Amino acid sequence: MFDIFGIDPLSVLIFGPAISAFIVAALAQLAPSKTVARWTALTLSILLAMVAVAVFLVYQQATPAIGEDQFLFQIDVPWFEALGARWHLGIDGISATMVLLTGLLTPSAILASWNVEDRPNMHLALLLFFETGSMGVFVAMDLMVFFLFYELSLVPMYFLINQWGSLPKEGAKYSGRYYASTKFMIYSIGGTLGMLLATQLIGWSSGTYEIAALAQQWPMFRQGEMLMGVDVASIKALAFIGFMVAFGIKVPIWPFHTWLPDAHGEAPTAGSMLLAGVMLKLGAYGFIRLVIPLFPDVWISDVALIGVNVATLFAILSVMGIVLGAFAAFGQDDIKRLVAYSSVNHMGFVGIGIAVMAQLYGQIWAGTNGVDTQTAILAANGTVLQMFNHGLSSAGMFLLAGGLYHKTHTRELSAYGGLWVKAPIMGAIFIFTSLASLGLPGLNGFVSEFLIVRGAWPVFTGLTVISMVGLLFTGGYILKGIRAVLHGPFNLHWKDYNLELTRAEFVAMAPLMVLMLITGLYPNWILPIINSTVTTLFSGLAG
Repeated sequence: MFDIFGIDPLSVLIFGPAISAFIVAALAQLAPSKTVARWTALTLSILLAMVAVAVFLVYQQATPAIGEDQFLFQIDVPWFEALGARWHLGIDGISATMVLLTGLLTPSAILASWNVEDRPNMHLALLLFFETGSMGVFVAMDLMVFFLFYELSLVPMYFLINQWGSLPKEGAKYSGRYYASTKFMIYSIGGTLGMLLATQLIGWSSGTYEIAALAQQWPMFRQGEMLMGVDVASIKALAFIGFMVAFGIKVPIWPFHTWLPDAHGEAPTAGSMLLAGVMLKLGAYGFIRLVIPLFPDVWISDVALIGVNVATLFAILSVMGIVLGAFAAFGQDDIKRLVAYSSVNHMGFVGIGIAVMAQLYGQIWAGTNGVDTQTAILAANGTVLQMFNHGLSSAGMFLLAGGLYHKTHTRELSAYGGLWVKAPIMGAIFIFTSLASLGLPGLNGFVSEFLIVRGAWPVFTGLTVISMVGLLFTGGYILKGIRAVLHGPFNLHWKDYNLELTRAEFVAMAPLMVLMLITGLYPNWILPIINSTVTTLFSGLAG
C-alpha cells in the first residue's frame, strides 16, 4: 500500500475534499478573482482524482484471491469510545469502484460549473464538500461512520439546488428550486430518521458498530429470542424497514422516486451530475453493504398481505420503476426531467440485481439446497457495474442537458430542433452518450444490464420479461430526445446563438466518453475486482 505524507490515502480522500472546500471558500475573501477560485478548485479536485485512481490501481494490482479478506487500505483506530464506534476505513472491490467513480466525476462537475458567476467560490466548495460525504460512505467499515457521512452528503446538495438551481420560468414569481430542494431534504431526512434508530438499535444490541462483525452477529438473532422484551423478529423487521426506506428513497425505488425529477429539473448542471452519478449510488451501495448481509432472514420472509417474500416485493417495485420510469421519460417535454426519469428506469435494473442478490443470499444463509451461487454472482457483478456505468452516462447526459439550458435558457424539447447544424460536436457527443445510456452493444450500458438480466432470469423470470417493456421504451425516449434536439427543421430562433460545447464542457465529457467506450469493449479492466469481492461474499456464505 502507500501513504501521502504519512497519511493513509482513504483519510486523504475523505478530508482532502473538505480541506479543499474551505480553501476555495476562503479565496472569496483572500483572492476575489473568480478565475483563481475555479482553477484552484479544479486543480485540487484533479489531485484528489489522482489519489482515487491510484487507490483503485493499487487495489487492482493487489486484488485479494477469492476467499481471502477483500478489504485493503484498512485503518482502524478508536473514535467514539462511549458508543463503541471506531474510525475504521477500508475498501473492497465494490467500494474501490465507487471511489473511482466519485473521484472522476468531481472534476467533471467543477468543469461543468466553469461559467457559474453567482458566488462561484461557495458553489465549487459545496461540490468538493459533497465529495467528502460520498467518499466517507464508500470507505466506511463502521456503521456509525457510515451514517455520519451518509447524512453529511445531503447538506451540500440541498444548498446547491436551493441557491444555484434554475431561474423562475417565464411568468412565474418564484423558482421551482425552493420547492425541489425542500422536497429533496424532507424525503432524505425523513428516510434517514428510521435509519438512525436502526443503526443505534443494531449497534447497542450487538455491542459493536463494525460492519464486518455485524454481518456475522446480527443475522444470528434468530426468531423466538427476546430483545428488550420484544420478539427479535419484530425488532429485525422494524430495523430492516428503517434501512429499506432510507436507501429506497436514495436509489430511488418506485414509489419513493417522486423527489428525483423535481430535484434534477431544478438543480444546477454540476448538482445534477453528482446527484445522478454519485448520490443515487449511495442508496444502492447501502443495500449491498448493509441490508443484504444484515437481514438475510428478513429478505426471504413472506409479506402476508401479498403472498411473496420481501426480495420478490423489492423486485416488483424495481420493475415498476423500470417500466413506469420509461413511460414517464417518454412523455416528457423537459429535457432534464426526461433524463431524470431515465435514472429511475436505469436504477430499476440495479434494484432487480439487488433483489436477486438478497433472495439468493438469504436462501444460502438459511441452508436451502440447490441454490445457484453462480446466478447470484452474475447479478451482483452486473449490479455494481451498472452503478458505475450509470454514473458515467447519467452525468454525461446531465452535463449536455445543462449546457443546452444555460445557452438557450429553456429546457423544453419542443423549443429545440435541428441543432446539429449549429453544434455538430455537441450533436455527436449527445448521440454517443444517449446510445451508451440506451445500452447499445459496444458501449458500457449493455454489459452491466446484460449481466443483471442474465442473473435475474432464473430467479424472477416473469418480472424480467415485464422489465423488457421498459427496455423497449428506453429506446423510445432516447430516440425521441435525439430527434427533438438534433434532427428535423432547424429552429431559426437559435440562428444567432452559439450552442456548441464550450472547451470546459468538452474536457469534462472526454474522460466519461473514454470510459463508456472502454468499458463497453473491454469490461474486464474493472470486472475482476468486483467479481473477486462478490464471489467471496457468496462462496464464503455457501462454504
